[in-house]
Parts: sequence; C-alpha cells; structure tokens
Amino acid sequence: MSKRFEDIEVCQKSRELCKRIFTLLSPDKFSKDFALTNQLNRSLASIMDNIAKGFEKNNNKEFINFLFIAKGSAGEVSSQSYRAFERDYILTAEFDYLKEEVELISKQLGNFIDYLKSAEIKGYKHLFK
Repeated sequence: MSKRFEDIEVCQKSRELCKRIFTLLSPDKFSKDFALTNQLNRSLASIMDNIAKGFEKNNNKEFINFLFIAKGSAGEVSSQSYRAFERDYILTAEFDYLKEEVELISKQLGNFIDYLKSAEIKGYKHLFK
C-alpha cells in the first residue's frame, strides 16, 4: 500500500470541499468580491496543504503542529462562509453544507491530533498497517 497524504480521510474530505467550493465561487456576485473569494480559496487550500506538509515531515510532533494549522484554516473557512452568506453570495443550503462540512473536518483534525499525541509509534508509517 502506498503511503501518501491523500490516503488520509480528512485530507480526502478537505479536497472534496475544495472542489465543491470552487463551483460556488464562480457566480457573478461572488466573483466580484475578489478579497473574500481569494481568502476563502486560500483558507480551503491551506487545510489540505498543511496536512500534506505535516505528513511529509514524518514525525508526529511536526505533523501535529501542521494539523493544528489546518484546523485553524478550517476556522477561517467557517468565518468566511458566514460573511459570504450574510452578503447573499451563497444560499442557505450552501451555507449549511459548508458549515456542516467544515465542522466535520475540524472534528476529524482534532481526533487525528489526539490519536497522534497518544500513538506509541512516531511517524506516519503506522497509519498504513
């Protein structure tokens, strides 16, 4: 089995959310607010990017640090989602979806951090037994 960051469930979930959000950012109203569109894109990408960065360090301490950064980025996405909703860029159903998915990703990151903190084996190889 390959040992890749993409095999981590929370990374897959964040990638799916990035794809979904990309379609939301296309409409005319939303795309005219470049600052919010850009920040939302960057925060979403930061979740997946920091999981990948931490994974490549191959030690739990640094991996945990990058997972905390990814969790912080999830918080940013949540905040930006509220602003997008309040500016009428996204519909209630889209906002609810975003909120639910970001909360799930944040929870998964927290659980993963807790798991790595308590793992006896240090490094990512134990993830793929």
